[in-house]
Amino acid sequence: MTSADLRIGGGTIVTHEAMFPGDVLVHEGRIAAILQPGEAAPAQQVIDATGLHVLPGAIDVHVHFREPGFGHKETWATGTKAAAAGGVTTVFEMPNTDPATATPEAVAAKIAHARPQAHVDFGVYGLFAESTLPMLEEMRAAGAIAFKLFLGSDNPRIPCPNDGAVLDGLEALAAMGLRTTIHAENTPILKWREAQMKAAGRHDLAAHNFMHPDIATVEAVCRAALFAEWTGAKIHIAHESCHHSIPWIAHAKARGVDITAETCPQYLLLSTEDAARLPGTFLRVKPPIREPGHAEPLWRALLDGTIDMISTDHAPHLPSEKSRDSIWDAAPGFPGVQTSMPLMLAQVSAGRMTLPDYVRRSSFNAARAFGLFPRKGLLTPGSDADIVLVDMAKVGEVRREALHSRGNATAFEGFPLKGLPVRTLVRGRTVALDGRALEAAGWGRNLDGEWH
Repeated sequence: MTSADLRIGGGTIVTHEAMFPGDVLVHEGRIAAILQPGEAAPAQQVIDATGLHVLPGAIDVHVHFREPGFGHKETWATGTKAAAAGGVTTVFEMPNTDPATATPEAVAAKIAHARPQAHVDFGVYGLFAESTLPMLEEMRAAGAIAFKLFLGSDNPRIPCPNDGAVLDGLEALAAMGLRTTIHAENTPILKWREAQMKAAGRHDLAAHNFMHPDIATVEAVCRAALFAEWTGAKIHIAHESCHHSIPWIAHAKARGVDITAETCPQYLLLSTEDAARLPGTFLRVKPPIREPGHAEPLWRALLDGTIDMISTDHAPHLPSEKSRDSIWDAAPGFPGVQTSMPLMLAQVSAGRMTLPDYVRRSSFNAARAFGLFPRKGLLTPGSDADIVLVDMAKVGEVRREALHSRGNATAFEGFPLKGLPVRTLVRGRTVALDGRALEAAGWGRNLDGEWH
């Protein structure tokens, strides 16, 4: 190599362990070298990162981009633009579309649909259901990066499998070495309590939270961990919102269960008290935003490693779909893939965590858990040049109109920000600049179950 494609110079490199001054040399989409400041090395292009921090791009293993079936809420183009603008360079997309990603053909069709639109790298989940058990290997061969199991579901398109099917499926996926992401709630408890609330004529936010009690989450986490221990499967607990689950996750890890867990900004930064500033049904999400008292233990678990990573459960809806007379008619979830990094950088600025803390939980741990390491999740020679330049002095606030998502009904409207991504590169190509996505449709690459 006589001359690299790109040099990012003058910045402070941030890893999952440390920060240090250095330059990043990029060639043919990968990091060619980490240089001392001013160290001689020719490059065709130079990006001046003076005063900026140079981070690995975030990996969000939990997004809903809605296509096929619900393109009015989000498309692969708008969703991956939002990711790029928010410093997210890899996303894993969930299977509860219409049709669900529940056959090898559906997996292949979703990937084919995403490829010409994607601005960032992506993986596609296959659905773990009773009907898909005979096709798990074929779905992997078609391109599934991992599988999603809904232990808590009131959606007829994605019914909760019986425990026998769960056990068989985990045995099969253990043999394949793929991780199963689990929505850990107890479906019979959810359905029983929902029926009680509807029979009583209740349609408020408190009725929704009654439907999703803490015990429904704790029981499902424990059951999932026990089944993983029995089968040797790798599991990942999605969107953990309940502090009562934390000791059980820690206990499973101590026993040697291959279990990881995520939480989301909405569970770290919101509580039921936020309902007062939002329309009555707006705060609906599954699992729910819980009462005050859960966020602080979740923060502690995130920082001590019991919870491994930050995801978003990016679930975009139109504002009209979030504000309804009845909680049962309100769409559950919020967009998050563009706001997660800015919200967490604001917590770094506030002293809640350090930048290396953030890198470990936004990128490094996800890459290791889902078989992307060492190509993703760190800045080192040979890794993909998925890089975010961050200005920790830059301030702003969350504004719905600045979001790229079609479904831009954010619960964080007006939240103050300090520390913002100002440039995002995916495999060496700039895909976002100063909070706006550049046109890079088709640059995103599919990461399938054979990739690692």
